[in-house]
Amino acid sequence: MVYATAGVPRFFCCRVRRNMNQKLLKLENLLRFHMISRQLHSLDQRRMLAQWRHGFLSPSAVWAAQLYAWPWQTDVFLGAALSQYRLLVTEKEKRPWKSQLSSTKSKKEVEVWIGMTVEELARAMERDIDWVYEALLNTAVDIDSLEADSHLDEVWIKEVIKKAGMKLKWSKLKQDKVRENRDAVRRPQADPALLTPRSPVVTIMGHVDHGKTSLLDKLRKTQVAAMEAGGITQHIGAFLVSLPSGEKITFLDTPGHAAFSAMRARGAQVTDIVVLVVAADDGVMKQTVESIQHARDAQVPIVLAINKCDKAEADPEKVKKELLAYDVVCEDYGGDVQAVHVSALTGENLMALAEATIALAEMLELKADPSGPVEGTVIESFTDKGRGPVTTAIIQRGTLRKGSILVAGKSWAKVRLMFDENGKTVSEAYPSMPVGIIGWKDLPSAGDEILEVKSESRAREVIDWRKYKEEQEKNKEDLKIIEEKQKEHKEAHRKAREKYGTLLWKERSFIKYLERKEQRPLRPKEKVERDSNVLHVIIKGDVDGSVEAILDIMDTYDASHECELELVHFGVGDINENDVNFAETFDGVIYGFNVNASNVIQQSAAKKGVKIKLHKIIYRLIEDLQGELSNRLPCTVEEHPVGEASVLATFYVTDGKKKIPVAGCRVQKGQLERQKKFKLMRNGHAIWKGSLTSLKHHKDDISVIKTRMECGLSLDEEKIEFKVGDEIVCYEEKEVPVKTSWDPGF
Repeated sequence: MVYATAGVPRFFCCRVRRNMNQKLLKLENLLRFHMISRQLHSLDQRRMLAQWRHGFLSPSAVWAAQLYAWPWQTDVFLGAALSQYRLLVTEKEKRPWKSQLSSTKSKKEVEVWIGMTVEELARAMERDIDWVYEALLNTAVDIDSLEADSHLDEVWIKEVIKKAGMKLKWSKLKQDKVRENRDAVRRPQADPALLTPRSPVVTIMGHVDHGKTSLLDKLRKTQVAAMEAGGITQHIGAFLVSLPSGEKITFLDTPGHAAFSAMRARGAQVTDIVVLVVAADDGVMKQTVESIQHARDAQVPIVLAINKCDKAEADPEKVKKELLAYDVVCEDYGGDVQAVHVSALTGENLMALAEATIALAEMLELKADPSGPVEGTVIESFTDKGRGPVTTAIIQRGTLRKGSILVAGKSWAKVRLMFDENGKTVSEAYPSMPVGIIGWKDLPSAGDEILEVKSESRAREVIDWRKYKEEQEKNKEDLKIIEEKQKEHKEAHRKAREKYGTLLWKERSFIKYLERKEQRPLRPKEKVERDSNVLHVIIKGDVDGSVEAILDIMDTYDASHECELELVHFGVGDINENDVNFAETFDGVIYGFNVNASNVIQQSAAKKGVKIKLHKIIYRLIEDLQGELSNRLPCTVEEHPVGEASVLATFYVTDGKKKIPVAGCRVQKGQLERQKKFKLMRNGHAIWKGSLTSLKHHKDDISVIKTRMECGLSLDEEKIEFKVGDEIVCYEEKEVPVKTSWDPGF
């Protein structure tokens, strides 16, 4: 019999029927067993009555009739009872359907997602982390390697939810509502009718010490080189030079040092013309080639300035021929590159160089739109104690005035003050003009694009959008890393299962024990030895570009097999207590470039055992860094000969039951000292190294045998046999410091 109810799925009816039949079967079996027991009992009673039949006929007949009638009555009773029970069970089974449905719905639903961590799963289930660990005990998961932030595979998430008796619900990662792009961008190109002529922006490039800054000094009648430490330009400077003809040229004085190749590239991106300075007595060098490549990448023309032509060994023609190999063809050789022979020392032909630059600028027909919102580029940025974040910028479009609202990178400014290259306050800055800007809320990075916006609220909106975009990009990168880590974890888990799959549990436990033993925590002595092979550094610089250049050099470090170089922290500004705390925590060294460390900071560092190293020239800083790395390398042991002797004869002496080989020698060079170390040379190869057990002159023990003296000696290795012609070398070992193999390129 099947009972069905409208609206109830068929599988519920089938389940009800199956449960009802099972219960009825149990009851029927129980009642039949009871009936069979009663029938057996009645048969036993009839056998007893047969023995009494003659004496008790009348009563026995009545009793027998009653007994024979009982099974039929029992069947009637059983049939009625079963029918009644079926009815009751059916009614009972009808009622729980709703309760069953509600019990299914009452299971706690847990929202899970791919890549869920142990802690997140426990929180979603409202259980503690230990419960999750217990649920995974008898699975293939390595419980010992699980941490609260460990990501769980899909199969293990399902297993935990199943053991908890809960219901899981897969959830996609919540995606934020797509935000409208609120970034600030450059304006479309201006109407040619609105454009006005502008001054050229010229970048001076070339190899270190080829006279770039001295050349600028002569043009602007200042002594910038004398103010620079070591005569080397340390970061980009922008200067507006007025020529006697009334023309103006904006010069970017980029460093010629190899450390600042990135800054030279940035200079080439905002420039119109590159003046390539090459020393006539030195020729084309590595950084000369780099400068050519930067100019080519920026698609700007080159004017060649062959400097130091006043020297006797100067050979300008050689320079021109060397440049042919790099597709820099001068006009003398049929090309379009103007070459001017100059001398920064005497000032020879400087006006010719300026005129060549102006002539090229006229051919380029440089123009700009001086109206509308400002557009420009950050050339350099630094923090001034009295004025806060300061930037040097080149204005490329529009006219900058006090009170303008600017955005650059993830920083914005309301211009409070502007000044020129001489520190003089200016009221406005027009296209091609270099200007210092004060009023930034944060320090932008050198090379950031400057754009003017209408209001402070709009500036904040732009910065918020850029930070949001950066965060989204970072999240994408993090998700990619997580997926890669998950893939690695699955692969490692698969390999582990293959590795342990055929082993018995005892063998598997023993192998895991050995692996854990190998991965034991380092003892204090071992930790000190390992840490000695790591150099942690903190870098502080005066400006953003200087720090960037130092980090670029550190990126070339390729000697990690000797000593690891770890950058703990970097920043712009003077060294502070936070830097000292970083260095103390990591046992690191603080390097400062063109920055200061107050007496209080130096005293604090001395108490904490922290080294602070200040430098004014970048290659001195790098040399110091190389020295620190070299100091952490183990010294090599070198052998220094003290004396040499040749074996003239061999014989044995008896010491108890032992026969000890002895060599009769003559000292050929230096002297033999018994306390030193010795080696036995045969056919140019060392076949033994060690110490002597005896050194005798005739029959006397002696500690030193000098040149041309004869002696007898025996070694601490009895199995070594001497041969005539062997050489005995006495030497001492000295530890020699090792220099790191890292070559930063200068």
